[in-house]
Amino acid sequence: MPEISTPHEDQPASTSDHLAWRQHIPALAAAADGIRQASDAWDAVSDSLCDRDGWPIDGSYDDGKVKRDAEAWKHVEVFLTHGPEVLAGVRAAASGADYVEGPISEDLRRLRGIDTSLVRAGQIRNEWDQVLALMEASQPGSRELYVDRAEEIRNAEGWHYADELSYQGPALARAGDYLAHRADTNQPPQTERTQVALARSAPGNRGTPAASPPVPPAPNRPPQHRCR
Repeated sequence: MPEISTPHEDQPASTSDHLAWRQHIPALAAAADGIRQASDAWDAVSDSLCDRDGWPIDGSYDDGKVKRDAEAWKHVEVFLTHGPEVLAGVRAAASGADYVEGPISEDLRRLRGIDTSLVRAGQIRNEWDQVLALMEASQPGSRELYVDRAEEIRNAEGWHYADELSYQGPALARAGDYLAHRADTNQPPQTERTQVALARSAPGNRGTPAASPPVPPAPNRPPQHRCR
């Protein structure tokens, strides 16, 4: 993940801080792709592990799901670390018109519900932390056994939200990338910003800025095929 860059001398610190969320976009894009790859890899082999009636042939089916869930959870952790900041930045940077039409209108609508995905996944992680705290007093051998089982349970419960983020995460990354580039394009040079600031501070130029158009409600997410 790229390091946080320090503000340039000709760039106010407040502007740099305001756009700091942009540095996390590549991590979210990679995490969303990682969840999709884990899901696709499982779908490619899951049917071959079942008989004609759909029942698992042997323990390989359960082992495959455990592997998928564990791989997906690693990427959910990335969303829990970086997602809220990027989401807040995107919503602050997007205008009402962006929700109605334009390159990211559909992506912004897809973000409806991502708050729930992040909150519920965070609750699962918090419960896991509490389980680990309770295990600290256990014997080393039994603790390792219990931790492995607890991880499986956490990952299995987290799969639903990983699946949600595989749909919502790419939309967040695309919208963030678009708004970040637009911010760079619309950022005027220092001399121009100074002239604009002076013009706005001049007497008689203190008009009230126009309010942004209201954001229309996003449509419900279309039904998706759920991985087994």
